[in-house]
This record gives sequence, structure tokens and C-alpha cells, in this order.
Amino acid sequence: MIGAGVIGSLFAGHLARICDVSILTRREEHARALNERGLRVSGRHDFTARVRAAARPEDLPEFDLGIVATKGTGLEPALAALEGHAPRATLMTVQNGLGAEEVVRRHGAWPIVTGVTFMSGTRHDDAHVEYILDTETWLGPYAGLPYERVEEVAELLVRSGLEARAFRDLMPARWSKLIFNATINAVAALTGLPHEGRFAQEERLEDLGHLVHDLVDEGKRVAAAAGIELHEDPWEMNVLATRRGSAHLPSMLEDVVARRQTEIDLITGALVREAGRLGVPVPLHTALLRLVKAKEASWQTQASSVRAAA
Repeated sequence: MIGAGVIGSLFAGHLARICDVSILTRREEHARALNERGLRVSGRHDFTARVRAAARPEDLPEFDLGIVATKGTGLEPALAALEGHAPRATLMTVQNGLGAEEVVRRHGAWPIVTGVTFMSGTRHDDAHVEYILDTETWLGPYAGLPYERVEEVAELLVRSGLEARAFRDLMPARWSKLIFNATINAVAALTGLPHEGRFAQEERLEDLGHLVHDLVDEGKRVAAAAGIELHEDPWEMNVLATRRGSAHLPSMLEDVVARRQTEIDLITGALVREAGRLGVPVPLHTALLRLVKAKEASWQTQASSVRAAA
């Protein structure tokens, strides 16, 4: 497991029940906590798994499957650290947005399984993650990888207790998730709202659901221009998610709360760039991209002002 945030920990904890799992962490203290205490999963499932963790790839054994579970902003340094290690392994990406596979390929010739995941959770500390949404991870082949290998990985995830499905062509499913994420993550980052009922409400003029629906429709026009027949309607995905009963904190809102760089470039940015290539106007998504980037810039300005005042 490359990365042990919420998603990486959920994968690692479940897989450790049926196979040997090692985790490459960003921090030494994170690795130490996992080695000393194990990895606890609570919520939908409740158990503690034994894993082996380290902050340097040379301190971990060779592996057959590497799940790259960093956020998009951590992808480049993680792959740079992994370069030259486990050349016979298959890597699996689960980043939001588009472009993760190209980053992997810059650092090695590993065969790649492309994934998008809908499960979610809450990180309580370095060795404890709560499993909240037990929804599927969708997998597909990248650059000629045999489909049978994708099926093997999906079956492994299912045996571990997670939900997973293999696709011969992941692009329709991936674009459904891209449009959903570009909309929900950016709106949450700017409003400070978790993903809950307001995102689907359209009864009154001021209801947020109108904007969310319009953003989804913009994204669907880009997919249509690209010749993509979506696997699921992102608006219906949004409505269904808000009806599950628990408000979910999208990853970009977590970043905003922590005042760290978001994944907006790989998610909304990817959609806006593709729209530009295809000549499809996306003024709403373009506005969200610029506003989130401005919000990130504001933290640096505020920090500079505080230093100047001191």
C-alpha cells in the first residue's frame, strides 16, 4: 500500500486479513504507530489487522500488487520514492480525477490497473480509520493490461470484505465519478458544507441543488462531446448519496479545513482542460476551479500578513 490515509488504510486493513500487507507511509511516526498497534478498522466492519509499515520503500519487502492510495497532490513524490522498486509488481491507482496513470508511467514500467473508489471513511489517528460508506471500487485495465489481471484484483478485494467490480472499459464509469467529484468536491470546498441533503434540493430559488445540477449537466456535455456514454448519471449518484443518511466530508473540504493544497487540478481542472480541448464551454466549472485556486492562494497571503504583523 503506497499511502495510508483513509482510503489506503481501508484497503490495507481489509486486505491484511487475507494476505501479507506492507504500507509505505510519508512519516516515520505513522509507520511506527502501525507497527506497534496494528491497523484498526471500525464502523461498517470492526477489527484490528497486523501490517508492516515503513517510510522508505527499501525497508519493505518486494510485493506483487501495489495500491497507490495517495491523494493526487502526493502522487508525484510517492512514485519518485518508489522508482526502481518492485519492477515485477502490478500497480493500481485509485486517485480522483484523471492523469494518475501518466504519473505512474513516468516513474516505471509497471503494469497498471486503473481504479476509482466510492468507499469513504474517517481517520481518527495514524492507526485507526472508521469505515463509513461501503460502496464499490471500480477497476479496469490500462494500456493493454489483460482483463484477467483486473478480475484477479477485484476478486481479491471482494474476498477481503470490500465491494469491487471489474470493467473491460473503465472510461464510462470513470467519467461518471469525474463529473460527480468535480462538482461535489469543489462546491463543498467553497461552501464548507459536507455532502448532505442541500446538494440535491431544488425546491426554492436559492437551493444549492440548482447549481449542483447545472454543474453536472456541464460535465455531461463534455462527456458526450468526448464520445463517452456514462455508466451512471452523476446527478442520480449525488441524490442517492445524500439519501444515505449521514453527511460525508468530501476530500477537498478536508484539505480546505486543514489549509493544504487541494486536488482541484486533477479533478475539476482535468474536466475543464478536456472541455477546452473539445470546444465545450464550461463556465461554471471554470469559475469553481479559479475560486478554489484563489482560496488556496489566500492562505499564503494571510500567512504573509501574520508574519509581517509579527
